[in-house]
Order: sequence, then structure tokens, then C-alpha cells
Amino acid sequence: MLYHLFVPLADEYQIFNLFRYITFRVGGATMTALIIAFIVGPGMIDWMRVKQGKGQPIRKDGPQSHIIEKAGTPTMGGVLILLATVISTLLWAPLNNPYVWMVLGVTLSFGLLGFYDDYKKVKKQSADGVVGSMKLLFQFAVAFVAGAAAVAVLSSSQGADSEIATGLAIPFWGAIIPLGFLIFPFAAIVIVGSSNAVNLTDGLDGLAIVPVMIAAGAFLIIAYLTGRADYAEYLGIIYVPGAGELAIICAAIIGAGLGFLWFNAPPAMIFMGDTGSLALGGALGAMAVAIKHEIVLAIIGGLFVVEALSVMIQIASFKLTGKRVFKMAPVHHHFEQLGWKEPTIVIRFWIVAIILAMIGLSTLKLR
Repeated sequence: MLYHLFVPLADEYQIFNLFRYITFRVGGATMTALIIAFIVGPGMIDWMRVKQGKGQPIRKDGPQSHIIEKAGTPTMGGVLILLATVISTLLWAPLNNPYVWMVLGVTLSFGLLGFYDDYKKVKKQSADGVVGSMKLLFQFAVAFVAGAAAVAVLSSSQGADSEIATGLAIPFWGAIIPLGFLIFPFAAIVIVGSSNAVNLTDGLDGLAIVPVMIAAGAFLIIAYLTGRADYAEYLGIIYVPGAGELAIICAAIIGAGLGFLWFNAPPAMIFMGDTGSLALGGALGAMAVAIKHEIVLAIIGGLFVVEALSVMIQIASFKLTGKRVFKMAPVHHHFEQLGWKEPTIVIRFWIVAIILAMIGLSTLKLR
């Protein structure tokens, strides 16, 4: 909104020329989202504490310490993250950019799904919310449309041929594998997989939000470079016209995440719930699809991948052999059962997330 308001005035008032630059608007988006979170957060937490009563129901099959320590904590804190992210993005990003609307569409749709899931859990005081099959059906429907939109926009972009739009970029080698129509289910799997992987990671205070911010920071850089023809050519990556504006959404997520972390730091005053985790994971997946860095997402978001794999391995092993590989899944609970303290697990997982983000960023040049 501010872009459309002030850029036309740049020729007459030079100071407004700043709004042409993504780097300036990235800073503005970060601070705006952070301020919104700080202002709205306390009142929202108090309101949710009153409305939710007993707060988020704790899984009975989870660590027993959680039942004592985390019972009564309100959930749906993802509303705060979404509010700050969306308002900040709409203020600082151009509203005629299709990639911005595609990512926001996925983020809000998954956020609404998560909100409904959280609402059912709180209302019934049960860990069972929306039926899993219905959640997946909705997610795949939204993700398929988003993936198709991203392919269509890139295909119509100047200088982008259909093979690039429907191809899979391989990091380090710089090769593109043509997928044809398979790009649509592949894109949907990336978005849905990312959403649910973040959701599985959200099990300890601050565990999910910081790796999400780290991943958003890495994708902020990648999106900016991908949207610049000169940098994309120099680095040997796919040039996606207009994708640089996704850096604004990444910045808004970082600002909103910092604001939320203020209230989510141990002991958490509020949990993000499925409202936040499904939305944020979906946002990362949608951005990866839009800028043709799906495999890089698996590297940068490797922590989320490991958390999801630990659950799948645990289920498969128990069904096939009757034995469990981990003491408890997702894997962060395994470390809890080994005697690691919650802050130790969280901080060490943050360190792993930073290392993986650095490896992911290295794919830009090592090819």
C-alpha cells in the first residue's frame, strides 16, 4: 500500500524514492510487524486466557511434565503472528504482485484451518481436532491451486519458458529436471509437507518459531536475489521476475516471530497452536515453490524434515515390528525422555537450524 502511495511522488519528492527499494521496505516490514505484535500481544493473550479457560489441552501420550507445566496456557497465538505478518505485508509490499498474493493466500488459508483445529481442541478440551484426512484434503486443494498459480505466473513472465516453469532446480549442480505436469502435485507436496513438518516441530516453548524465522531470513536473501536478473545470472539460479517482493513477507514473518517469541519464551504465556505452525510452514513451502528452490527448502528447513521423518519412522517401525525407534516422537520428545532439559533442546535445535540455513545459502554459489 505504501509503495503505491509514495512511489508516484518520488519524482517530486526525492525522499519517497526510498520506497522503490526492496531493502528499505524489508526493514519497514520487519519493524512494523514487530511493533504490531508488541502492541496487540498483551491484550490478545489476556483475552484468550479468559475465553479459553483451561487453555490448550495437553496430549496425554506426550511427556508427563508437559501436563503439569504447560496446562492452562492459552493457544491460537498464531493469530498474533498472522495479524502482524499480513498487515505489515499489505503495508510494505506492492499489491499488484501475484507472488505476494499467492503466498498470503496459502498462509491465510492454512492459518484458518489451524484456527478451526485449535478451536475444536479447546472447545472439546481434547487433543483431537479436525480429522486428519479432512485437513490433508483441504491443504492439498489449496496447495495445488497455489502451485498452479506460481507455474502460470512464471510461464507468462518475460524470458521464462515452460521448461523452466515446470522444472525442478537441483542445487550445487545448477541443473533443471523437467517435471512437466508432475510439477503440480510436486508443488502441492512441498507446501503441505512444509506446513505439517513445522506443525510437528511446535512442541516446546520457542522451538518452532526461531527456526521458522531463520528459514525466513534465508529465503529473504534467496527471494531478493532470485528477483534480480543480474544476480540470478551471476549465481546461475532461475530468474523469477517479481519474486524479490517475497522478501517483504519474509521480513514480516521475522518481525512477527520476534514479537511472538517475546511472549512464547519459556515459560510460554501463549502457544502458537496449529493456527501459527500450519500457516508459517505453508508460507515457507509456498515461497520455495514460487522461487524454484524446493530442494533448498529441504536443506534450510532440515530441522523440520528430521522432526517429520522421526514421526514417520516411529509409526512405520511400530506397525511393522511392534518396536519403537525413538523413546517418543517427534524427535525433540526423544531427547526429553533422555533427560535433556527443555531449554537445552530448544537452543541446540536453534543452532542446528542456523547451520542448515548457512548450508542452504551456500547452494547459491557452490554449483
